[in-house]
Amino acid sequence: MTKFLILRFSSIGDIVLTTPVIRCLKEQYPNAEVHYATKKSFKTLVENNPYIDKFHLLEDNLNDLIKSLQAEKFDYVIDLHNNLRTRIIKLRLGKKAFTFDKLNFQKWVLVKFKKNLMPDVHIVDRYMDTLKSLGIKNDNKGLDYFIPERDEMPMSWLPENVRKGYAVYAIGGQHETKKMPFPKMVELCKTIQLPLVLIGGKEDSEMAERLVNHYEGVKHILNLCGKCNLNQSASIIKSSFMVYTHDTGMMHVAAALKKKTIAIWGNTVPEFGMYPYQTEFISIENKELACRPCSKIGHKECPLGHFKCMNDLTF
Repeated sequence: MTKFLILRFSSIGDIVLTTPVIRCLKEQYPNAEVHYATKKSFKTLVENNPYIDKFHLLEDNLNDLIKSLQAEKFDYVIDLHNNLRTRIIKLRLGKKAFTFDKLNFQKWVLVKFKKNLMPDVHIVDRYMDTLKSLGIKNDNKGLDYFIPERDEMPMSWLPENVRKGYAVYAIGGQHETKKMPFPKMVELCKTIQLPLVLIGGKEDSEMAERLVNHYEGVKHILNLCGKCNLNQSASIIKSSFMVYTHDTGMMHVAAALKKKTIAIWGNTVPEFGMYPYQTEFISIENKELACRPCSKIGHKECPLGHFKCMNDLTF
């Protein structure tokens, strides 16, 4: 038995993007025991994965996590996060480690000077490269997302006119410059012919209700923002015809469930290597702006005040 520890603390999309590494390692390395460490808030993404033998959760104290990891006596550490905390863990465990190259310099050049030095390689394939010396190869089966039976949403839970077929719009985003403003959401919804189900967190509920009210009596829009947990939202995606989403974790959940995805880009760009993986997708983005990308993550508001990356999108 060879014990592996995979490190990736956040966030939803990034963790989903590591699932091919987990699966390929478990299936291809003889007698591999695969452990995964992440934040407690992302437990739902690892607890149902059959390729993970044991998961470890970071709560408030990194030392507590390290002590529990030391007791496991791992053979190898696979660091797919590569930040200060994972470096401390590797140092304290003292085991042979394989570390993902985040290409921070290349990302900085792309943001700062708009010069693209990024390899034309999806981040999943770069994650897989971390295991190359172990003889692990990409099986090209795509991403995984495992929904427990208790969170499968029966179609009977949806209004009758939605059950025949619907699209999903994941309206949220961790940063404001990744999300369309309300008028653009209205424009997008106008182009969608299917009944529409809105998903997102509690923080998205008010915006979703505004969309419902705007189209009341004209178009069927169901607001499930803040009403479903992550697995239930994934179940809603699983039963849909297609998914509209900003550059967020739900984009990668949709890809894991092999859904046609319409990816809407604001301040970020697909060239960072995190577009929908091994699923049919269309990108909607404003390629005419000299200020894009303005961040590899996102901002609270447009640094230049015009937000043209979203305001000038056409559908």
